Amino acid sequence: MANDLIIRPQVPAKRPWTTVPARIFGTTPRIIAKRSLFYLAAALVLYFGVIGSLMHRIDADLDFTPPNPVEGGSHAVNMAEALILRETVEHRWTANDPVFFPTGLLDNMPNYQRGMMRAISRFTMELENQIGRLRGSSAIDRDLERATGLLQFPTDVWMFDFDQSMLPVQPADTQYAAAARALRAYNMRLANGTAVFETRGDALALTVERMAGELGARAALVDDHLRKGGFIIDFVSDDIFYFNKGMAYASYLLLRELGRDFDEVILRQGLIGVWHQALDSLRLASQQKPWIVLNSSGAESFLANHLHLQGFYLKRAILQLDEIARVIRAN
Repeated sequence: MANDLIIRPQVPAKRPWTTVPARIFGTTPRIIAKRSLFYLAAALVLYFGVIGSLMHRIDADLDFTPPNPVEGGSHAVNMAEALILRETVEHRWTANDPVFFPTGLLDNMPNYQRGMMRAISRFTMELENQIGRLRGSSAIDRDLERATGLLQFPTDVWMFDFDQSMLPVQPADTQYAAAARALRAYNMRLANGTAVFETRGDALALTVERMAGELGARAALVDDHLRKGGFIIDFVSDDIFYFNKGMAYASYLLLRELGRDFDEVILRQGLIGVWHQALDSLRLASQQKPWIVLNSSGAESFLANHLHLQGFYLKRAILQLDEIARVIRAN
């Protein structure tokens, strides 16, 4: 009877949601630490590996055309503007992504975009110095001067550049988008008859010669890297490969459209055949799609050497562009 009078303390019922963390992370410090590290690793793989890969895009569409061209303007200028906006707005500029972005650890797309911008920058420089000036000696066009300057901006500057200032700065993609607007302003004035676009043979010769010079510098870099040798897979070959791929792709599209601007010169000089051969070489240099960029020993190996093949196509394009310039100068 006495036992019936004992008052037992009421134990509150466990709330089901309070047991969730314990089930996930465990109850002892050792288990909590091990599971926390596992979940952290899984989250990093998801963030950088999955999300980053989904954001990683190398667009080498040979059929790309400007979606909103200036009618009556230069076809090549329309293409330069469209490529800049495609890479900085539509696809996102990844070359300046900080390390904590999902794409921060990936480098193929950034190098590809850098190569594209280098080709566009070189073309715009010749546009400013040769094609956009009467006989190459009149005053420099203000919009072309602005576009050329903006395209020289470093590709990897994000919102901060501590080498210059502790304050926020305009990132690279903002500068390039402004260059695209300057190119469009020039092309609109060209369509209205208030800007210069010289379709002289010597202007074309100088332009393709300088663009070939840029490609030559990249082909020399390929030769230098191959001469040094190294492992079949390294951390330099793919950087060189994708930069060159981007440069070859942008050069292909720009020269394709420049051929439309200078169609009379090309026809008159009998250059249709070699012009298309040069475009074909650049096309082939831009369309390799290896899963992994291999740097084998060439003939002594059964494995591919993607840099060697790319360098071959670049050199062939250089010879063909130099031939175009030589024929024009001879006439």
